[in-house]
Amino acid sequence: MNLMDKISEATEFIRNKTKSEPPIGIILGTGLGRLGERIEKETVIDYQQIRHFPVSTVEGHAGRLIFGRLSGKSVVAMQGRFHFYEGYNMEQVTFPVRIMKQLGVKVLIVCNAAGGMNPQFRVGEMVLITDHINFQGQNPLIGPNDERMGPRFPDMYNCYDKDLVDLAERTALDLGYRIMRGVYVAVTGPNLETGAEYRMLRTMGADVVGMSTVPEVIVARHQGMKVLGVSIVTDMGLADNLHPCSHELILAAANKTEPLMTEMIAKVVERMTV
Repeated sequence: MNLMDKISEATEFIRNKTKSEPPIGIILGTGLGRLGERIEKETVIDYQQIRHFPVSTVEGHAGRLIFGRLSGKSVVAMQGRFHFYEGYNMEQVTFPVRIMKQLGVKVLIVCNAAGGMNPQFRVGEMVLITDHINFQGQNPLIGPNDERMGPRFPDMYNCYDKDLVDLAERTALDLGYRIMRGVYVAVTGPNLETGAEYRMLRTMGADVVGMSTVPEVIVARHQGMKVLGVSIVTDMGLADNLHPCSHELILAAANKTEPLMTEMIAKVVERMTV
């Protein structure tokens, strides 16, 4: 079965559960799933119910598709995402973004937890992604291209929409939050980086590093969707000042900042014109 057929089957199943056509899609990353509780729910579907959908295997990812209203606007949110390191291929990792497009999503908000490499950053603060580096050795667009989804050679200009970045920055400042801008680099994981790797990635021009986001953003842009990306700095990867880290510490840092992220995203959605 080709990708378009899988998309059609999954979309048809979802359409039988909800008639919602949300213009805004949200992907909630590690430790950030509770933004889903802020949504006035209309329909909630477990991933395992949806044909061809992967299942979240990482702690902190609930594995539900939520349809409802956030700040008065219709949204669909992924409460939990999929990663290349879980053993899924790039088609599976990005499959939900394909579905979102079919459901009417025009703007994709992507949240993640990331390691900070810019010494000006601090653990617990938010970073607006202005650009990315794909260091995963894979691309979700490799293989036959279906022109119904997007062009063979999509342009990545304005990959993270400048107007949305400006809107999010103004919103954070209005709420009294310190927020930074930076370049996100995606690696495969699941191990955290060595000191030498942090130094290399920083030299390449990256400010934060994570194991997600870039594949979904590439597919979103392939489909003509606008993207806003936000990272929470959960640990610092300063090559000459490293300290032990664990997934538990990353979750704790993400959970601590989550209320600020939730408030900001909700306000950004309220101010969006879609």
